[in-house]
Parts: sequence; structure tokens; C-alpha cells
Amino acid sequence: MNNDFIIEDELRKLPKKPGVYLMHGQKDEIIYIGKAVNLYNRVHQYFQSPKGKSVTIQKMITQIKRFEYIVVDSELEALVLENNLIKEHRPKYNTLLKDDKTYPYIKVTTNEAYPRLISTRKFKKDKARYFGPYTSGLAVKECIDMLHKLYKIRTCQRRLPEDIGRERPCLYYSLGQCMGPCNGGVTPEEYGKGIEDTIDFLSGKYDKVKKLLTDKMQACSDNFEFEKAIEYRDLLKAVEELSVKQKVTAYDEDDRDIIGIYKEDRDAVANIFFIRGGRMTGREHYHMDIEGDETIEELVGAFIARFYTGTPYVPKEIWTQCDFPERTLTEKWLSGLQNHKCTIMAPKKGQKEKLVEMAVTNSKLIHHADGEKLKKENLRTLGALNEIRDLLGLKVIHRVESFDISNTNGFDSVASMIVFFDGQPKNSDYRKFRIKEVVGPDDYASMREVLTRRFTHDKKDKSFDVYPDLILMDGGKGQVGVAEEVIEKLGLVIPVAGMVKDDRHRTRGLIFKGEEIPIDQHSEGFKLITRIQDETHRFAIEYHRHLRTKEQVHSILDDIPGIGPKRRRALMRAFKDIESIRNADLETLKNVEGMDVRSAQSVMDFLHTNVINS
Repeated sequence: MNNDFIIEDELRKLPKKPGVYLMHGQKDEIIYIGKAVNLYNRVHQYFQSPKGKSVTIQKMITQIKRFEYIVVDSELEALVLENNLIKEHRPKYNTLLKDDKTYPYIKVTTNEAYPRLISTRKFKKDKARYFGPYTSGLAVKECIDMLHKLYKIRTCQRRLPEDIGRERPCLYYSLGQCMGPCNGGVTPEEYGKGIEDTIDFLSGKYDKVKKLLTDKMQACSDNFEFEKAIEYRDLLKAVEELSVKQKVTAYDEDDRDIIGIYKEDRDAVANIFFIRGGRMTGREHYHMDIEGDETIEELVGAFIARFYTGTPYVPKEIWTQCDFPERTLTEKWLSGLQNHKCTIMAPKKGQKEKLVEMAVTNSKLIHHADGEKLKKENLRTLGALNEIRDLLGLKVIHRVESFDISNTNGFDSVASMIVFFDGQPKNSDYRKFRIKEVVGPDDYASMREVLTRRFTHDKKDKSFDVYPDLILMDGGKGQVGVAEEVIEKLGLVIPVAGMVKDDRHRTRGLIFKGEEIPIDQHSEGFKLITRIQDETHRFAIEYHRHLRTKEQVHSILDDIPGIGPKRRRALMRAFKDIESIRNADLETLKNVEGMDVRSAQSVMDFLHTNVINS
């Protein structure tokens, strides 16, 4: 943090250019991100008369310690940068999507000579075709599997036509489930016919697929191939169910999203209908994290900006319940994401308005239905965290880090670091450590090493730049003392609490600042501590088990004649453990990269002689 930052002086230095500004709070955290056509004028407005400013903005201004800005060339660039930064930093005072979900799309790699079908959640400007979004990853998998079987589309990642003939065809070709472009048996034009039919199907044109399946089912039945006939019957049933689900139709075959938002007090829900090819392919809802002063118009603009940042596909039309101030700029931005114009409109009459009203009504119903569930979840997470905060007499707790050591009689010692943020696990910040400096079963010394490495780690791992509001140790005074010693030595101020066990090894309270603090075992705070404790143990034990298995594989494979480093690595990639290698037959071992008949036989002979008897 820059303690020499004087807001009045920095205001005078602001350029009169478009850009993005970032407001920092008392702990130098980013609390708000905004864009401006003129940075000088926009940022100055925050520090002028409070007249006309909402309560939320006035509250935010009192917390600003410093600000920074990024200059860009246009207002459109500022909009794009603002959305990306908000999604990355999730500032407190920006309107956010609580459940910032990304949904799967089906990508047809039409930029390749022999296209493939891929499930993806990311969009690239690579001339491929994207279809979706789909609200179920399982539905995407089943759809892709069905299309593979129907049109015999390749599943491999070989570079074609460059790699034609270099390797023998895969198992799918042998089973008759792939045309086999890798061996040159099909031209791009012949292969492309199946891709065209696939694109028609994904566009909502199901009649051709239904007829194809019906014909195949009848042919198999006539030839007494009843198992295949049943397979085609099941596929036909799946297609018919899919087509029935697309019962909300529009007036044409265009793609559009219909958005409706309902707001009540400090909560808001956005509901979105996905219309593709004139049919509803799905719908989803998002709970929005707001401060309470935002208007519906502001929420509509904010939702569109957040939702479509990074989405793989933007439809030609977006219908909303109202216009919003930056509609024209947002249209320009969305149109630039893909190669077609995107229009945002607020229908005011007729069937179009009724569809938008239906989206708003669904948002209202979801808000009321989820209200009680959200309250319970809040008690389990933030409510529980606040219980712990009050119990320890702390001002605030958001991030909790917990550590555990796992070893086998002092060997292969490892440690886990798990992170809970606002009462929920933050898996992306979990970390694993191999103990390097301590020999033997010394948990205190191991914990001292781990904590020191965690708080002096190099800056390549950005998650380590964020320090916890509380360190929770799975132990009593000893473990807490080690942690406090490391924290003090490094000149940090981070509270440390430990879990005190009873005679049955159950947590009965917390040790904090040298005193034992009892805790109600029926409280949500106690349940959260238990979840953190269990998760810490699980993560450490799984890592330790993984390393033991890996080292066992390494040590045994090292002793097999004719198996060098390359073949050993290939075997480890192909199989999970020694038992899987031992149970593999000669043909399977021979097909592992770099293996031949002699080396495969050597592996079988060695493992069946040594592993069984070991």
C-alpha cells in the first residue's frame, strides 16, 4: 500500500481521457471498478458534494484510501476492460453475479479439414461453430455421443490431413463408429456431409435425424439385429424428448436471449431464456449481489455486461424489460464479440412483451422459492463465520486458512493448506507442500517449515499475496504456538486459533491467545469448524496417498529389465497404479506408447513374479 498517496494531489493529475478507475479500500483491496469517457471529470465527481449520490456510494467514498486508473483509446475499450477487471477482482461495491456460472457449449471445429465435436466453456475466434448454451454438462456429453454414433465423427486429436497414415486407426474405427479419416479412407467432402447434418441437428432441425434413426431401426429389425434396433430406438426416443422440450417457439428462426430481472430490497434474480433457431433450448437464473440502491435499469445493464463477458456465444437479439443508459455502447461491444450485429430491445406490446414478462415472473418466483434456502445457506456460511468472529472477538473474518501434516512414521511428510472464504471452500486456493527440511516425525518442525514457506512464497502464486483473516490449527497450544511464532517472526499480524480436543478426540473448544474458549457443539460456528477440520484432513491424506502410490510405482518399475525412464513415464500415464498394470494383458501393455512385445512381456513377467509375492 502507498502511504504517501494524497487524494487531492492525485485528483489533479488525472488525464481527461477515457479509461477505467479502481478504488482501493483501507486494506488496499479493490472495492469498486468503474469506467469513464473522461477520467478527470468522472473520478472528481466522487469527491465533490454528496448531493444526489446514493447512500451506497456515499458509504463507499468514506472507505477509499487510494485510487488508480488505466487509460484506453475509447469508451468501448473502457467497457470491455471494466467488465474483465470486475470479473477478476469481484469488488464489493460493484453489481456481481453471486453464482458466476459458465455453461457448456458444443463446438464444431469447422476450421479443420475433418471437424470434431467438442464440449467447451470458452469461446475463441477460430472460425469454429458454437451451439448452446446447455444447462447440463451430462446433456452435452450424451448429445455428442449420439452424434458420434450417428455420423461416425472422429474423436481423436490427430492433425489431419497432415497425420494421415502415420498411425493405425483407433478402436472406434474398428468398431465401425468412426469413418477413419486418419487412414485416408474418406474424403473431406464425404466426411463433411455428416458434419452438415450434425450442424442441422444442433440448430434444432430434428426431422432428418428422426428419419435416419427410424430407417436404421427398421432395417436392423428386418435383419433380426434386435440389439442394434433397440439401440437406435433409444436414440430416437432421446431425440424426440429433446424436440418436445423445445416447446416455446418464437416468430422466426433467429437466436435470441430473453432477460427478466426481479428485485426486492437487497436481493435480485435475473432469469434468462435461451432461444436458438426459434426454439427455447434452456433457461437459467442468477442471483445478483447488490448493495440495494441500484435501479432495475442499472441492474439490466450490469447483468448483460457481466453475463456476456467471456461467453462463447452472443445471439442476434437480446430482449429485456427496460432500456438502460449504455444500451448503444453495449450493443456495439456485443456486436464486436462475434461476426454479426447484436440488438438489445425492450418490447412494449404484444407477444414479445409477454415473453419478457414471463422471464420477469420466473425471476420473482425463483426469488421467493430460493429465499428460505438462501437464508439457511447464509446461516451455514456467513452466519457461522460471524459466530466464530464474535466468539474470538475479531472485527472481521472472510478468509480462513487451515493446515495439516500427514506422514507415515515420519516418512514422506506432506502438508495441506485449505482455504474457506465467507464460509465456503475456495478450492482454487488450496495448496500442497512436501516437507523438505525436516527429517522424522516432527509435526511441530514440519508445521514451522510449511507456514514459513506459505508466508514467504515467491510472488508467482498470486493467491499467496492474499493473507488470511484467521489461521485455524488442528491442534492445541503446541500447534498454535508454532504458528504464532512464525507469524511474529515474519512481522505479520494474523490471529491464530487452535482446536482443543476432549478425551474422545472431539473438538470441545478453541484455544485463542492462550485461553480455551468453549463452543456450543450444536451451533453453526462449530459445524463450520468441523467442516474445515475434515476438509484439511482429507486434502492432506489424499495428497500423501497419491505420493505414496506414485513413489511405489516409480520404485517397482525402476527394477524391471528393459524399462527405462520413457517407458516408465508412459506406463504411469496409461495406468493409475501397479495393480492396474499387473492386471493388464499383453496386448494392452504392448499398445502403450513406446512399448513393444519384448518390453510388455518383461513387465508382465516381473510384476507377476514380484508383486504377487511381495
